[in-house]
Amino acid sequence: MTDILVVLETREGALRNASLEAVGAARAAADASGGGKVTALATEQADLDAAQLGGAGADAVLVADAGAHSPDGAAATAVRVAGELGVGAVFVSATVRGRDLLGRIAAGLDTGFAADCTAVDFAEGGFVFTRPVYAGKAQIQVKVNGPVAVASMRGNHFAPAGREASAEMGTTAAEGGKAQVTAIAGKSGGRPDVAEAARVVAGGRGLGSAENWHLLEALADALPGAGLGASRAVVDSGWRPHSEQVGQTGKTVSPELYIAAGISGAIQHLAGMSSSKVIVAINKDAEAPIFQHATYGIVGDVNEILPALTEAVKAAVE
Repeated sequence: MTDILVVLETREGALRNASLEAVGAARAAADASGGGKVTALATEQADLDAAQLGGAGADAVLVADAGAHSPDGAAATAVRVAGELGVGAVFVSATVRGRDLLGRIAAGLDTGFAADCTAVDFAEGGFVFTRPVYAGKAQIQVKVNGPVAVASMRGNHFAPAGREASAEMGTTAAEGGKAQVTAIAGKSGGRPDVAEAARVVAGGRGLGSAENWHLLEALADALPGAGLGASRAVVDSGWRPHSEQVGQTGKTVSPELYIAAGISGAIQHLAGMSSSKVIVAINKDAEAPIFQHATYGIVGDVNEILPALTEAVKAAVE
């Protein structure tokens, strides 16, 4: 029986969907260990729903009294709470913020960590984490050496528990931090974060220029809940913001559907999207590496295919 602490991620007081998946992963892992307790921790003030988190798998929820996010402060709060509760594992989401906290929490607990996990099992008295290596070309199983297993959970690989339960709500003090996030400035386009979207439409240099990006946006608009992604070459060229970059130096995505338009399939990009459930590749080069990983491939000019595909999607959705 192993208790688990899940560090939640909130933005402007609202809970991120990736955190509910992490809670679901913790619930399944705790049950596999013999029925441990799952506690969810918000390291800053947030408006949380006891029924939502209880349904996702949390037995208890603690909300810290910090007014704003502080990376070192949040990590220190998580370390202190983990010690007070005597947990055997700490889970976070494998988001940009989660990756920032992962090493800090592990260092504070004097233990190791497993990053970007896609599965969790329990064997021989400890958790066994599955994670990708070699840019997603292989999967390995690892155990954490140390008193507490710290791990981050990749998005769209886990699901909330879906149970009928309400978590016990409580509060805790927040540890002080040297740095604070005072504001987050980002473009708001009404689309989900590419790292959390169930459908992703991504473009590469094959679109020809930034002026052709509207073709990709039209397809994303036609697909309900679709996020926009971009290759590193596109971001480096200044066509799209870094927040949309998918790949080894960008965001890792695992959507149900990934449409790669004008993307050759360099190993750096594949590292960030190869675990997508269905991959549709559009490229005029029939020998492009992306076709080796695609579920469906279309050879042709993306600027001609995208409008036709958008109309077909619209007709199917309607």
